[in-house]
Amino acid sequence: MTLYWIIFIGVALASWLVQANLKRKFEKFSQIPVDGGLTGRDIALKMLHDNGIYDVQVTSTPGSLTDHYNPVNKTVNLSEDVYDSCSVAAAAVAAHECGHAVQHAHAYAPLRMRSSLVPIISFASNWVQWILLIGMFTLQAFPEIMFLGILLFAATTLFSFITLPVEIDASRRAVKWLSAAGVTNIRNHGAAVTALRSAAYTYVVAALGSLATLLYYVMIFLGRRE
Repeated sequence: MTLYWIIFIGVALASWLVQANLKRKFEKFSQIPVDGGLTGRDIALKMLHDNGIYDVQVTSTPGSLTDHYNPVNKTVNLSEDVYDSCSVAAAAVAAHECGHAVQHAHAYAPLRMRSSLVPIISFASNWVQWILLIGMFTLQAFPEIMFLGILLFAATTLFSFITLPVEIDASRRAVKWLSAAGVTNIRNHGAAVTALRSAAYTYVVAALGSLATLLYYVMIFLGRRE
């Protein structure tokens, strides 16, 4: 159990450092302009059209770092800091989210797998903590409840790991297109790459944290007779 807490604290610290680094890099690269005065919205539309995608809308969504692609209604949703900004950070984020739209258009296998898990993950996220809590209190009498909770949490952990190749591939597509389309150049392309790499680290840490927590619950379940 001591080993688990060492791992848990290590992952929590790594998560805090990665999030702080991402925020710092985003603020820094938000001050670096892209040539041509293209906003995040302009860049998103250009990348979509360059990839032959005309049925995806680009919208503004409230908040900071709330950018996401919705495959259900085919919208690239850019945060207020990205939608109207002409910075390298905005360009990187907009291109990354459009990378998901390109994945969707090309039926990218990991994205399809992740999308198929969404209903299960939605259910698991709503109930898993309650089931695990009840399971721990009734572990000796009804171990099946705890086991069900572990299965649901394992599904969320699997989702986290499936998310990794989806996010990394979207960033790869973004980096390639930004350079090929001339949105970034030798002076600012490195900043776009760094911004996307920093964002990717958050998904890696989240997946590792989910795995560490899953192992913790498994250890509790296996040690119920001790």
